Amino acid sequence: MIDVMRDFPATSGSGRPAAGSGGTSGGMSAGAAGNVAIVVYDGVGMFELGVACDVFGSNDLADLGLPWYRLFICGAGGAPVAADGGLRIHPPFGLERTRRVDTVVVLPTDRLDAVPTEVFDALRRAHARGCRIISLCTGAFVLAEAGLLEGRRATTHWTECDDLARIYTDVRVDPGVLYVDDGDILTSAGSAASIDLCLHVVRCDYGSEVATRLARQLVVPPQRDGGQAQYIDVPLPTLDSSSLFADTIAWVQGHLDEPLTVSDLAARSAMSPRTFARQFVAVTGTTPHQWLQRQRVHLAQRLLETTDLSVESVAVGSGFCTAGNLRKHFNRIMHTSPQAYRRTFALRAG
Repeated sequence: MIDVMRDFPATSGSGRPAAGSGGTSGGMSAGAAGNVAIVVYDGVGMFELGVACDVFGSNDLADLGLPWYRLFICGAGGAPVAADGGLRIHPPFGLERTRRVDTVVVLPTDRLDAVPTEVFDALRRAHARGCRIISLCTGAFVLAEAGLLEGRRATTHWTECDDLARIYTDVRVDPGVLYVDDGDILTSAGSAASIDLCLHVVRCDYGSEVATRLARQLVVPPQRDGGQAQYIDVPLPTLDSSSLFADTIAWVQGHLDEPLTVSDLAARSAMSPRTFARQFVAVTGTTPHQWLQRQRVHLAQRLLETTDLSVESVAVGSGFCTAGNLRKHFNRIMHTSPQAYRRTFALRAG
């Protein structure tokens, strides 16, 4: 029996994401920590609950001197809830706590009819006052039932996307992505994608360097883009080349500042360019060129956060060669300029 989940105190801060904003524009004010409420009810998934607790309740980054999120586990009426797997959770806080937090996390459940009416009311109130709402996996059904996904793009576990679209016809369901950032409402695909979305939120609030450090603490990849495919619908050929493919990706990440072509990467993987490109899309859900551009933008983020290099030097160091080329691709992916990104996040990664 779990009597009390995590409630880590943090240095006070009241930065709140702006309603309707997304990406870096929706992050916390510099150096501020947000209050996060995780709402629990019967049938909640323990995996996603653990992910949210590990990310938003983590004290692994205390050495950075950053005011981290303060986490609250909330339930209706103070009653214990039965999670999947037979565990019982005693929420230390009631739903009234959602009236004073900056972010609310909604967990998946296979018992939507058992979600208390008070939960839907609390979510609607929180959203109305500008609170950021995050749903993990099939938590999107809870948001849809509360009426918060009307006319919005959203995702959920790929096996449930058809049902979400059929039951809630006004939701624009995207089954082909890991997560959707729609500004003040964010939704993730299946279980592992919950990690990707939570790290994306940290990246928006604290920058790439801090998110990468946290990912290392969790021993997970620091970045999988939201636009990446949820699953592989075409089986990969049975080839004894997966280790070569992985080695190639690892090598590329250490040579992003060098001129690279698909033919170069294919040669390192002992494949023809056509075979390499086809398998790359099957594994990552994106083309080699798009993946390479995003990796270079992520490297540019780290350089902007952690060094005093000029934008021109960052462009060279990240493989974009010119400042103009860096600005074009950085703005396309990050929706902001390199200079604005540095002003927002450079102090947080120190």
